[in-house]
Amino acid sequence: MEWTGARYADTPTVEVRAWVDAPPDRVWRIVSDVTLMPGMSEELQSVEWLDGAAGPAVGARFVGRSRHEDFGEWETTSHIIECEPPRVLAWAVADPSRPSAVWRFGLQPKDGGTELSEWMQMGPGRSGLSFAIDRMPEKEEKIVFVRMREFEANMTATLGHIRKLAEA
Repeated sequence: MEWTGARYADTPTVEVRAWVDAPPDRVWRIVSDVTLMPGMSEELQSVEWLDGAAGPAVGARFVGRSRHEDFGEWETTSHIIECEPPRVLAWAVADPSRPSAVWRFGLQPKDGGTELSEWMQMGPGRSGLSFAIDRMPEKEEKIVFVRMREFEANMTATLGHIRKLAEA
C-alpha cells in the first residue's frame, strides 16, 4: 500500500485482510468482543463499555486507553456506528459526526471459512497525531505515512491473533 503524499486532511485509509479457517459466527464472537482487543495490540491497553453496555450495538460507547512510545498515553471514547452480526462492526473515535478515526471489521464467508478485513480511516477530526503535525507541519506527509504503516502492522498482528483464537 502506498501513502506517499497523503496529508491528514485527505483522511487516508488502510485495510488488511486475512482468511480464517472458521465460520463467520465464530469469528464474529471474537471481533465483537472489543474487550479482547488489548490482548491483541501493543498500543491498546484497555477497553471498557460505557453506559451499561455489555456488547456492540449501534449507539453503544466504549472507552479505550492506549499507549505509544512517541505519543504517550491517552484515552478515547468510541461510538458504535455499524453493527450487523456476523458481517460488520464499525466505530467512530471521539465525535461520531467528525471522528478522529473510524475503524471497521468486515466478515464474509469464503472457501469454507471467513474472509476477515480490518479497515481504518484517519480523521477528519483532530487526533493526537494532529499535535505532532502542528509542531512540524513541514513533515506532515512523513508523519502520516509512518503512522499509517504502524496501523497496517498493528492491524496485521490483530488479524493474526483473531485467526489464532477462532481456529483454536
